Amino acid sequence: MISLQAIRWGKPYESLEVEEITHFLTGEPVARLHCVGAGIIRRDARQARQAREALRELPPADLIEKCNQAGELFENGTLAVGDSQQTPADFVAMQSATTGMPISLCQANVTKNAFVLKNIERILDALTRGLDLNILSRGYGDEGRGVTVSYQAQTDVLGAVLPSNSPGVHTLWLPVVPLQIGLALKPGSQEPWTPYRVVAAMIAAGIPAEAFSIYPGPGAELGGAILASHRRSMIFGGPQTIEQYSGNPQVQVHGPGYSKILLGDDVVDDWPRYVDMMVDSVVRNGGRSCINCSSIYASRHTTEIADALAEKLGPIQVLSPDDPGACLAAFTTPQVAPAIWQGIEKLIENGSCRHATANFGPRLIERETCDYLLPTVLECDSPDSPAANVEYMFPMVSVVRCPQAEMIARIGPTLVGTAITADDKFRRELIACTHIDRLNLGPIPTPQVDWLQPHEGNLIEFLYRSRALQLA
Repeated sequence: MISLQAIRWGKPYESLEVEEITHFLTGEPVARLHCVGAGIIRRDARQARQAREALRELPPADLIEKCNQAGELFENGTLAVGDSQQTPADFVAMQSATTGMPISLCQANVTKNAFVLKNIERILDALTRGLDLNILSRGYGDEGRGVTVSYQAQTDVLGAVLPSNSPGVHTLWLPVVPLQIGLALKPGSQEPWTPYRVVAAMIAAGIPAEAFSIYPGPGAELGGAILASHRRSMIFGGPQTIEQYSGNPQVQVHGPGYSKILLGDDVVDDWPRYVDMMVDSVVRNGGRSCINCSSIYASRHTTEIADALAEKLGPIQVLSPDDPGACLAAFTTPQVAPAIWQGIEKLIENGSCRHATANFGPRLIERETCDYLLPTVLECDSPDSPAANVEYMFPMVSVVRCPQAEMIARIGPTLVGTAITADDKFRRELIACTHIDRLNLGPIPTPQVDWLQPHEGNLIEFLYRSRALQLA
């Protein structure tokens, strides 16, 4: 059994408080986490400046090269993680064991995270709109227009309160290190593996160890200490988390995406062409990402669309986590899946929607050590239905009947909006829509992310402030 010590600015820390995490099927312990208290986080934050100073000893070009090496090591290397030497196969096996995700989905997220590290220069070039990173490092410089520009880092360290639901979200903080800003991470209780392996890979590639802290531990107190102790932080959570930190410029919040597919009136009669794309948008990554499609809006044919999706999604069953065809993740926390299904049943029973997958058997599968929710399709007659805009951590989608003229006003906040239409007026309205964060024009699956464009918010704008600086 692997033991994961806390990391305090590069130094392992063994705590008297140790928590075991177990295999989601067997219940056997697979790892021991050395948990810390909020006081340690607050105390360590006083040395945050040293993390940035250590990174500033290396120019951005060197850090980028070392991130490239870290990407290769993360994907293919044997690394010192905790008190063990961890192979890539060990990593995905452990991740699957504690999160309930199939091996194939864990491996897909390894590829995604490694891609970001290996292509960090191109990604930063996109995020900065081509700004020379030496200008960020120095604090000022000339872009080539004969004008001095200046950018001021707003923090020495980015704090991050990380989730357990999808290892793919770690791509959002990976670009921080070549920006010469340190990391203070609170890993998810069931998915500490990615933060530990990424940090191990970066250190093995030659990035200063004192730039990193990892603070395992249960409860909201640790997350609160991370957010309160650093001038810039990111957190992942549900609607309550979003509401709690809404308007706080020091915290970047990542929550439910409510991502959607919109079928324009000019293409909706040709809806069968897009069924496979819709299915992919719903089920990819086990439906656990904020960029999975949770609603499909169309002005007509919603019954046929819902039934066609049900024919594709309804028969999907739970497979062994090592089966290459497995695409559903387990709910490893007791009572979570039954509570979710109880809420969905209330939506169905009150007549606000039709359950299109009802004929494909029970959707809630309860087992001794974990539970599953099978893919579910609902049909809503109107955006007014309470089921029209909901999101859960499994493949569920609502097909909503809505006139095209009302769609933009009715869809609400949308992380990814895939709009299939050739209507120029509708496309202009979609481009102007302020509550669609990432817009796909054409039949692009909602989880298909172009890493050369910002995903959720722009990391550069969050970490740096543009200001005036004049030289005599």
